[in-house]
Amino acid sequence: MFRKTLLRRACRFLVPCGLLISPLSFAQPVERIVKVIVAPDHPDWTYKSGEKANFSVSVLQNGNRLPKVKIKYEVGPEKMEPTKTETLTLENGQRAIDGGTLKGAGFLRCVVTAEVEGKEYRGLATAAFEPTRIAPTTESPRDFAEFWNAAKAEAAKVPLDAKMTLLPERCTETVNVYHVSLQNYREGTRLYGIACVPKREGKYPAVLKVPGAGVRAYAGDVAMAEKGLITFEIGIHGVPVTMDNSVYANLGAGPLNGYMFYNLDDRDQYYYKRVYLGCVRAVDYLFGLPQFDGKTLAVTGGSQGGALSIVTAALDPRVKYLAAYYPALADLTGYLNGRAGGWPHMFDSKNAAFNAKKDKIETSKYYDVVNFARLVTVPGHYSWGFNDETCPPTSMYAAYNVIRAPKELLLAPETGHWTYPEQVEKTNAWLVSKLVGAPKAEGK
Repeated sequence: MFRKTLLRRACRFLVPCGLLISPLSFAQPVERIVKVIVAPDHPDWTYKSGEKANFSVSVLQNGNRLPKVKIKYEVGPEKMEPTKTETLTLENGQRAIDGGTLKGAGFLRCVVTAEVEGKEYRGLATAAFEPTRIAPTTESPRDFAEFWNAAKAEAAKVPLDAKMTLLPERCTETVNVYHVSLQNYREGTRLYGIACVPKREGKYPAVLKVPGAGVRAYAGDVAMAEKGLITFEIGIHGVPVTMDNSVYANLGAGPLNGYMFYNLDDRDQYYYKRVYLGCVRAVDYLFGLPQFDGKTLAVTGGSQGGALSIVTAALDPRVKYLAAYYPALADLTGYLNGRAGGWPHMFDSKNAAFNAKKDKIETSKYYDVVNFARLVTVPGHYSWGFNDETCPPTSMYAAYNVIRAPKELLLAPETGHWTYPEQVEKTNAWLVSKLVGAPKAEGK
């Protein structure tokens, strides 16, 4: 009865409010007085290979089309040089553009820039061509599993040394909030995060919240914990997550600027080794909490956090569910094969001169989300849009398509690197149903 009541309350309060992942966690587009609306002529934005895609373009102000607007448009495969460019005037504020087609699976993007009163306004739309047929360009190293099994075994030898500091000013009547420090994959290295634990005696499911890119403080998710879930929101950079924002700004602009490229020439020293293993250490921490039910654990995040959700689920069989928004770090070698690759675009035209070298390319394969996606065995919920310019949909589908575990994909085609509230609500509902509705461990 308690579990059914908890599920009803969780679905009532958690989902509408977006407490598992807030829409504000991701950068929403800024509204401007002039809007450039671009859309493919198929309602689902999806086409067959060889089928022509037309794009409609409208330039609006106050909801009305602007006449005699000068525009420039570019059409081509996403993130690649355009194959068609033209400048023209929209006599009545709208126009259809022949976008052509793709002969194979992929994405064709139309970017439109309008000039109004000396200012430029931009809009885009991306047509999908048989995206479920997109195959990865990266290859899994023969010793991929051995490399990561050895790395986990080595990390497991390091004492966890977890330290929890109560943060009274963040606690509520029903939840204790802690700043957590634990030892990462090597002695002397630390992982920090915010744990929110229900005060009421009992055993609870848990959610590991893994972060997007950048350097910042974290608040933890008190609201979720108030509904009967343990949450652990971690940082990845080995620094406390409760400092003044100016500290993170200085770190991001200084020693941690470009961290995603650090030691890319060495698979054992690459920056993300501490990050991926740190996620496993965070799971160790949750399994050591006496309030945890010992079984029901999910991992979730967006962008870099979407990548880390897939990686953690692949590396640690104790993870039972994952929910990932627009995962980064997928199919990194796409650019070396004439198409878009995943964030951080280490091999695109801007970075190739420095990074497109044999040792760095080989290292990337050990950290590419595609190669972790091949190993995922647990149910996953995924969500993204076709207009994402940070994590190209080509790269995300390259990872998604190799997943053989049960999976659900919630598409919002016109979204970029952001989410609609409805995406968050549906993802949260899925997570809550799995976590709160899942059976407890034996003897718990």
